[in-house]
Order: sequence, then C-alpha cells, then structure tokens
Amino acid sequence: MITTNGIIKNYNGLQVLKGINLHIEAGEIVSIVGASGAGKTTLLQILGTLDKPDNGTISIAGTDVTKLKQKSLSAFRNKEIGFVFQFHQLLPEFTAFENVCIPAWIAKTTKSVAEKRAKELLDYLGLSNRIKHKPSELSGGEQQRVAVARALMNTPSVLLADEPSGNLDSRNAQELHDLFFKLRDEFKQTFVIVTHNEELANRADRKLTIKDGVIV
Repeated sequence: MITTNGIIKNYNGLQVLKGINLHIEAGEIVSIVGASGAGKTTLLQILGTLDKPDNGTISIAGTDVTKLKQKSLSAFRNKEIGFVFQFHQLLPEFTAFENVCIPAWIAKTTKSVAEKRAKELLDYLGLSNRIKHKPSELSGGEQQRVAVARALMNTPSVLLADEPSGNLDSRNAQELHDLFFKLRDEFKQTFVIVTHNEELANRADRKLTIKDGVIV
C-alpha cells in the first residue's frame, strides 16, 4: 500500500529525514514512535502529500505521488488519504454531519450520495443522534469520532493519524484505539499512526522507531 525509497527532507539547512525506506502492506496498522524532533510528524506529512521530500520516491496504492502535479496531487489526497489529527480540526461553524460531508463535497460527489455515506458513517460510529450538533456541543471523544468519519468519507486507501488520542482521556483513548482495529478488521483499512501512547504503539502490527531522522 505504501512504499518509500530514500526519503530526505531538509529545513533551514537541517536534515530532518535522512533516507527513510518503508514498505507498508494493505490492511496493516503501523505505529511510528520516537522522541520529539525525531522527524515523525514530518514523515507523516510527507506520506500524506502535505509536504514534499527533497529527495526520494513515495508510492501509495500503486501511484508514485512524487510525480503528480499539484492539482492531481490534491485530487489524489482527497480520494486516497484520510487524516485524523490530535485536535480534531473540525470546522466550528458546521455540524457534525456537515463536517463529515466536506471531503465528498470537495470531490464533487452528488449531494444524495454524500449525505447517505455521511449518515452511514456517523451511525456506524455511534453518532446518529449527534449529527446536528456543532463541535462545541460534542465531547472530545465524540469530536474525534466525527474526525474519523470525515477521514473515512471518500473510502481512502490509507488513514494517517498524528497523535490521535493525545487530547483524550484514557477511556476515550481506549475506545478510539479499539475503533482503529475494528476498522482494519472489518474494512481492511491501512493505518499509519504517529503516537506517544505506548499502549497503542505496542498494539500495532509493527512499531517503527525514528531516531535522528532514520528508522532504527
């Protein structure tokens, strides 16, 4: 599902990533751990095509994303990659239902298809009675489940998560972790998760440690 070769990234003369080689199978859950500043989030942003490497190649679902022009890259990201962030990144002026629909609207999915998919996801995640609530009216755990629904909206090949449970209490964190594995088991969803949560990191199929810009 994901293959990288020789990923190098520099910022202001500092080499943050020093040749990252990865091979992640479809349906695999991989955690990435390491000290702050080791390059974890930089790698995740590059895998998510939010940033470009200075050198190296990235293939996702059979597409070499390093060769895509900006417009094609944006379309690929919208369709093939879902994101879950620590602080949800939900739009406060929209309801839970509308937040989930946004990726489909961007992809110009028809209104009826988008709304049906959003309702199915919110129901699956136990949020069918919260669809008209805005983020400020939801608990932290509910907000994060809305974010997961949004990430799944376009049926992406890969779901990338950056400290997804870092802002949750232990009960909600456990529920979110269980959800990831349920999604993998039922839908063969591929996950790459940057986390400081030891329980989640160790539960993954593989745990990769980044130190000083390389996988050790």
